[in-house]
Amino acid sequence: MTREVLVVIGAGDMGMATVRRVGSGSHVLLADLDEGILAETRTRLHGEGYEVTPHGVDVASPESVDALARAAAGLGPVTRIVHTAGLSPNQGSVQRVLAVDLVGVALVLEAFRDVIAPGGAGVVVASMVGSLYAGQLTDGEARELATTPAEELADLPSASTDRLAEGHTAYGYAKRGNQLRVQAEALKWGARGARLNSVSPGVVSTRMSRPELEDPQGPARAMVDGAAVPRLGTADDVAAVVAFLLGPEAGYVSGTDVLVDGGVVASIKAGSA
Repeated sequence: MTREVLVVIGAGDMGMATVRRVGSGSHVLLADLDEGILAETRTRLHGEGYEVTPHGVDVASPESVDALARAAAGLGPVTRIVHTAGLSPNQGSVQRVLAVDLVGVALVLEAFRDVIAPGGAGVVVASMVGSLYAGQLTDGEARELATTPAEELADLPSASTDRLAEGHTAYGYAKRGNQLRVQAEALKWGARGARLNSVSPGVVSTRMSRPELEDPQGPARAMVDGAAVPRLGTADDVAAVVAFLLGPEAGYVSGTDVLVDGGVVASIKAGSA
């Protein structure tokens, strides 16, 4: 019997939590650029009973992403895709953050548009920062971010390094781009009978984010303390929403973003954080 294929891009804490939530009974294609993390996560999940095939990928490379899509299709019907890979603001230059967090997501959505099975679903993990960045884009810039072909995104005037002078700014720009891209791509995925959504986590404790969270005077801690739910989020908090969006209960949900931030954005907009 051919198993349905679940593609999880990003083998970190968020990817592992996703597989544990929705990977039982599926053939999981787990992809990441870091071979060490990929091997470690695959070993742990395999030991827990999941069928996992590891695959190296550089989401910033069209050729690498296309190869991943072909590998997924070769395993069986691809019914669910979850993109969790990304760089935090302090993990790379402006150009690298844009290449991975903005262009990489667009490349994946374009490549898997023709691979996702009818009735399937995809979820992109964006960030609450994208929601906070929304007001910094004109309507024209937002349309360009949503619809410009992936390989041309980094050349947009709004993506210039002069404008995006700091990693945090580039990160917010990229994550807003993810939210807008999902909205636009959902129409194209819908033509195949598939759904596409994004989730935007808040301050979540993962291996990637912990260095920032360890600063008791940092902005992350201040946002948590002022939120409606004043605690750190967990990867499983996010994976629970991802599971809902992938499942039949969300069959009428597509082209939208779900904040999973403990009310941080609400608190900021209300002026209490």
